[in-house]
Amino acid sequence: MTTRDDLALANRLADAAGAAIRPFFRARYDMEIKADKSPVTEADRAAEAAIRAILEKERPDDGIIGEEYGSVREDAERVWILDPIDGTRSFIAGRPIFGTLIALTQGGWPTIGIIDQPIAQERWAGMSGQPTTFNGRPVRTRACKALEGAGIATTSPHLFAEGDVPHYMALVAAVSGGSPRQGPVYGGDCYNYGLLASGFLDIVIESGLQSYDFAALVPVVEGAGGLMCDWNGEPLTADSEGHVLALGDPARLEDVLEALHAAGHDHGHHHGH
Repeated sequence: MTTRDDLALANRLADAAGAAIRPFFRARYDMEIKADKSPVTEADRAAEAAIRAILEKERPDDGIIGEEYGSVREDAERVWILDPIDGTRSFIAGRPIFGTLIALTQGGWPTIGIIDQPIAQERWAGMSGQPTTFNGRPVRTRACKALEGAGIATTSPHLFAEGDVPHYMALVAAVSGGSPRQGPVYGGDCYNYGLLASGFLDIVIESGLQSYDFAALVPVVEGAGGLMCDWNGEPLTADSEGHVLALGDPARLEDVLEALHAAGHDHGHHHGH
């Protein structure tokens, strides 16, 4: 059972990660960095080590899966999934739109998710059965009456597998309705999902995400009234291929899927296996 105590702990983990990361942000000129370590690796490791130290002390039976230090007790009923810096390129470029992702899964399902931006000190927290909060106050996604004119974001189409690009472009065309002013917002990684939860974006689309990239996002988006699924509209699981859609208004799902699959004639089976 996930409790308020778990949520309080998740918030403390995010605090510890942020404190570890902040000294490394935009600091490469006045910091001695060893030849083999970039500021992001240093920050990543410091943040994950800080989180793990707290978990080992307070939740010694829970599993931990982290990007930097691997997995322990990953078969436990409760597993914490950590991505200390999601948005490496933004971090290196000095853009404060990367985030720390912390998820708690039970029986494989994410029940708590935190997206934390430690520079702007912005935090989205989602927990099953509770409204998503932004810095402690409840947030909601916004209604989206039509696909045309919807606010769409992706980190970068350069990250998409080649076969995914035409589908993505078809969706962009449907959203843009021929107007270049309606183009996508680029960059942002996990930050976009927080913005969608807060009602500033309508659609986020990504290809090639790992489970630790989306485990924390699901409780945040769904607790704000949104929907997350793959490019076929199926729920995301640990076995998902990394094609991720987030919609602020679930009513637009059919429109989005129709636009995505308008490219080519391979309806339903556009993932090359």
